[in-house]
Amino acid sequence: MAYDEGRFSLGTVFFSFMLGGVVGATLGALLTPRSGPETRERLREQAFFVKDEATKVADEVRDKASELLERSKELVEQKKVILESAVEAGKEAMEKEKERLMAKIKREAEEEAAKEAEGESVSG
Repeated sequence: MAYDEGRFSLGTVFFSFMLGGVVGATLGALLTPRSGPETRERLREQAFFVKDEATKVADEVRDKASELLERSKELVEQKKVILESAVEAGKEAMEKEKERLMAKIKREAEEEAAKEAEGESVSG
């Protein structure tokens, strides 16, 4: 049975509910003054009640699990869109920086070539 940060897991709660229902129904049926057939009928009724309650709880658990799964999928999709946008923005920024650096390198190379050409014309 899992206990995590002040909360019991859904499985623990479900198991406890079922165990309490079975024990309570059995004790109630056995401790009442009735004949054998009446007691067996009462036990049968309690078993059906517990089965119905277990089915209800299982359905609720399944519904909540489905809701949680759906919300998780939506959250993952939202985060995926955010990450894709961030990656695309990063690519665009990298491309702009690449263009800026290439222009700077080209400009510096042209300036260097101009200085060399000026130096050759002065000495020559």
